[in-house]
Amino acid sequence: MSHIVQISFFSDPKGRAAAQLLEDWSTLVDVAEAASKSGNQVSVVQANARSEHLERNAVNYHFLPFDGDSNESRGLLRSLAPDVFHVHGLDFPRQVLSLAGSSSGVPIILQDHASRPPRIWRRSAARRGMSVAAGVAFCSMDQARPFAKAGLIGASTQVYEIPESTSRFAPADRDDARRATGVAGNPAVLWVGHLNTNKDPLTVLDGISAAIRELPQLQFYCCFGSAPLLRAVQNRIASDPRLRDKVHLLGRLPHDRIELLMRAADIFVLGSHSEGSGYSLIEALACGLPPVVTDIPSFRSLTNAGSVGALWPCDDSNALCQALLSVARRAGPELRSAVRSHFERELSSNVLGQKLTAMYADVLARRRTSAAS
Repeated sequence: MSHIVQISFFSDPKGRAAAQLLEDWSTLVDVAEAASKSGNQVSVVQANARSEHLERNAVNYHFLPFDGDSNESRGLLRSLAPDVFHVHGLDFPRQVLSLAGSSSGVPIILQDHASRPPRIWRRSAARRGMSVAAGVAFCSMDQARPFAKAGLIGASTQVYEIPESTSRFAPADRDDARRATGVAGNPAVLWVGHLNTNKDPLTVLDGISAAIRELPQLQFYCCFGSAPLLRAVQNRIASDPRLRDKVHLLGRLPHDRIELLMRAADIFVLGSHSEGSGYSLIEALACGLPPVVTDIPSFRSLTNAGSVGALWPCDDSNALCQALLSVARRAGPELRSAVRSHFERELSSNVLGQKLTAMYADVLARRRTSAAS
């Protein structure tokens, strides 16, 4: 059994207590438990304003003001005696270098979470930080290419294709979910994402409007958190007679309500230009909700190149319209079952745990081979 220490240097800006953070950051828990259930001993070290320790489902969570340099953090890492460090995020080169310097011989894996290669004047620090990594994980291999082109991934650093997370969402009867949520429409289309430039809700509204010409019973439900484009979205809806009675801006909703909406809807849509993976897409797939999402690397990977839904080019509302029409024609129990089967094969907790364990084992094997040569 290998002891894996998963580390997050990102400190919660809201300063939440440890127990609340585990409730609110479900992916932190899901990734740790996936690795644990696959036969690893897992400890999580999470940057936080207060020092706390919790144990849940065989995973130990250590919260502390952690930057890799303090005596407290160094002492904790020595006491944990890990076989592998799994660091979440590519944007902490100083902390990673400190971690490597104080834990000689322990391989470090970095996992991308929607990072981009830094600007040229910051690449020297980033290159040094990534140079000590034995491996780097991306949701899609295509996401590694800009980093390799920028000279940030060395020839000796192994690249792995691993989803950022999984989901505990599950399918249920659509009609029961519709009664519980009030969702209607044929089809009912669901959006879960911020209203910002990257998610591109305006292009999606253009595509929805065009699709309504062929699908007059379509209803569009929009869940969102931050909303810098809210006024523009409202104006776009108000200016289009086809959208006025079809679009429902629901705002921020509890996580369990999102699951109900995904069970009630017929199609999931997003217009993202870039994503580290796409948590809401993973949740939709877990519910068996067919996706109509943009053709970007992470979405291609998560949907098996659109085989369980449809992909469309960013900024292309006409292509979105055609994709919606195509999936609407196929929507039904058989497609939902195929989507859920895909999730179970590629993205379930068990499968994620197996992929993580294989990555850890490969890094350790490479380290032993290197030490013997």
